[in-house]
Amino acid sequence: MPTTLSTRRWWTIMPIVFITYSLAYLDRANFGFASAAGINKDLGISPGLSSLIGALFFLGYFFFQIPGAVYAERRSVRRLVFVSLILWGGCAALTGMVSNIASLIAIRFLLGVVEAAVMPAMLIFICNWFTKSERSRANTFLILGNPVTVLWMSVVSGYLVHSYGWRNMFVAEGVPAIVWAVCWWFAARDKPSEVAWLAADEKKALATTLAAEQAAIKPMRNYAEAFRSPAVVKLCAQYFCWSIGVYGFVLWLPSILKNGSTLGMVATGWLSALPYLMATIAMLAASWASDKLNTRKAFVWPFLLVGAAAFAGSFALGSTHFWWSYALLVIAGAAMYAPYGPFFAIVPELLPRNVAGGAMALINSMGALGSFVGSYVVGYLNGTTGSPAASYAFMSAALVAAVLLTLAVKAQNVSDAVPAGARAHAHGK
Repeated sequence: MPTTLSTRRWWTIMPIVFITYSLAYLDRANFGFASAAGINKDLGISPGLSSLIGALFFLGYFFFQIPGAVYAERRSVRRLVFVSLILWGGCAALTGMVSNIASLIAIRFLLGVVEAAVMPAMLIFICNWFTKSERSRANTFLILGNPVTVLWMSVVSGYLVHSYGWRNMFVAEGVPAIVWAVCWWFAARDKPSEVAWLAADEKKALATTLAAEQAAIKPMRNYAEAFRSPAVVKLCAQYFCWSIGVYGFVLWLPSILKNGSTLGMVATGWLSALPYLMATIAMLAASWASDKLNTRKAFVWPFLLVGAAAFAGSFALGSTHFWWSYALLVIAGAAMYAPYGPFFAIVPELLPRNVAGGAMALINSMGALGSFVGSYVVGYLNGTTGSPAASYAFMSAALVAAVLLTLAVKAQNVSDAVPAGARAHAHGK
């Protein structure tokens, strides 16, 4: 493949992908700051109901994953994401204008609905533009929008809440998605064949490479066959358990830090940011090594095991050793994020293009369900026990389950029909 092709794609496509997913993540994760800053008191929300409202996003997110992925796969990622950007930016900004609990519940659910298709659509988008040997890194640049956004959002949201209140924070952080929708429309194209900045021989080389990769994968007739495959079933269960830990951590970290110390919102924002800085470094290192060594599982389960151990350590320390517990939370955050790039590279290497997008949506929807469970149960445990210890134990157990399920995924279950000459290439996990 020509060197200019690879360089041009990375510098043109990945900034668009990164910014888009960053804005999606900003508008789903800032509720934790509003919770720490007094939205519950202002609207008369009990601790248990606050946990449910924070988690409602993921119910909407769960139900609309697969329809969005099917549209993106068969029609257009570009059109789908354009509309989604406008709608989720509007919902996020409206969160700052709510005056009662019912409207907050409705908006949080709708925000999940309109963001549901973004992750699978962007994974499909990456599969259209990047080859197998690049995909772990490309996925990582997409998902880096998660920790990098929370990194700067933690600092900015802390200042916005401190200076202007939680209402203005939601408005200020929702409007950029609407503005970016226009930029996305003019910058993004669904496939390499639709752009003028690639030469004809570059387009041909990329198309040839992607077609050869598809030829080495066992064909599947439809989504039903793909969804029943043992690997997809296990990956769904794995991502459910993994997401319990991730989103229990993301949504409630500011409250855990605020309640466990005498720090103000600005200091809480800075402390909340550090785990995501470490996560960014870990993600880049893991994805580079995964592509370099052409292996996936070995860069997923060990990190999740480290995360489980870190949560278990925080549980063992209890609430009397704040700074030691915080250090373990930094390790847990980095370890939970590190495997995303290799993980989402597994499915397109096991399943053909006609079903891979739907399978990724199914897996991501189970992650959304796990996110709902994690964000609700962690918030509930923190509120009812008055300490994060029980939630640390819960998140640790979920990550241990994810480790076991990752180890149970076997590539040979999915590629029995691969020709002998291509089998070794297809089994590089």
